[in-house]
Amino acid sequence: MPEALLAIAYGRARRELAMQVCAALKIERRLPPGATVWLKPNLVVAKPSSSGATTDPEIAAGVMAYLNDHGWRRFGIMESSWLGTATREAFRVCGYEEVARRFGAQLVDLKADAAERMEVEEAGLTVEVCRTALRAEAIIDLPVLKAHSQAKLTCALKNLKGCVPDREKRRFHALGLHRPIAALAKALPVALVVVDGVTGDLTFEEGGNPVDMDQVFGGFDPVLVDAYAAELIGYAPWEIPYLTLAEEFGVGSGSLAQARLLVLNSGEKPRGSRPACGGRAAVLAEAVEAREACSACYGPLLHAMARLKEAGRLPSRPVRVGQGFRGLRGEGPGVGSCTAGLAPHLPGCPPTGRAILDFLRDLKE
Repeated sequence: MPEALLAIAYGRARRELAMQVCAALKIERRLPPGATVWLKPNLVVAKPSSSGATTDPEIAAGVMAYLNDHGWRRFGIMESSWLGTATREAFRVCGYEEVARRFGAQLVDLKADAAERMEVEEAGLTVEVCRTALRAEAIIDLPVLKAHSQAKLTCALKNLKGCVPDREKRRFHALGLHRPIAALAKALPVALVVVDGVTGDLTFEEGGNPVDMDQVFGGFDPVLVDAYAAELIGYAPWEIPYLTLAEEFGVGSGSLAQARLLVLNSGEKPRGSRPACGGRAAVLAEAVEAREACSACYGPLLHAMARLKEAGRLPSRPVRVGQGFRGLRGEGPGVGSCTAGLAPHLPGCPPTGRAILDFLRDLKE
């Protein structure tokens, strides 16, 4: 079972944050010396990371720069974009052609790759996996933290779906996504996950509703990483069926209570009058009163508000958040430690989306 360890760094400088996470996890001790390291970002569509859809190339740059400093010289970047989209176009638009040139990394479009069938006895399924991924000496998974219209969450485990042929992607959907996603995680183990949680999407895998969360986090257990990600956007891990299935299949453990969390720079959360958001997120923001709010609180709050809107239970009063409320007394609801003078308020710096959801759902109007 992979080590139950998570490293979390706050901010917007993705390259530096990725390097901090790699250093905290001491990833050089976990990779085969001299191996070719393959990176798997989420480039589902040809959109920049500001859309909330794709992994910023500076996350990949940070990981490769860290490994470069520790003696690794050979890298590959592999992906197969969404059905009907061109991976090569995504490599170009998303900045991966340039970052590959910087580090001498090989770019592989898995749509053109051969595939092999893998039996996953625990799942009672056979999955077809692209050969480059199957033969990789070490895979580092670089997902984006996003909500998903069907699976609720797309992060570490679901990002591996880009390692199967298009025909297998169609079959995954026909099978209901969850069991095949968990089976694929069993068939294709990863050495490390580093999540771009700086800007993700509120609802859709293809972006359009960006929400700033301003953090990069990572670990060796993809189930644990996804459990943490689920909590951030307002879900309990058990609400994501592929997480419980992956745990059942022996991929990892989603027990956050048993995990060690290394928060690397909790005092360095960026703040502003209103962190960036767009699309549906901007509509939800109208129900929030933000004063010098950092995205680490504001992003999970918007995800929680989205879950409440889905249930038809948005609060009737504006939810207050941000350092501009520090030291003030008054009427809540307030979210985050800076609103401690408001009543009622939820402590935490930052609280997770799940904690915010439970707090707001239980309010007595």
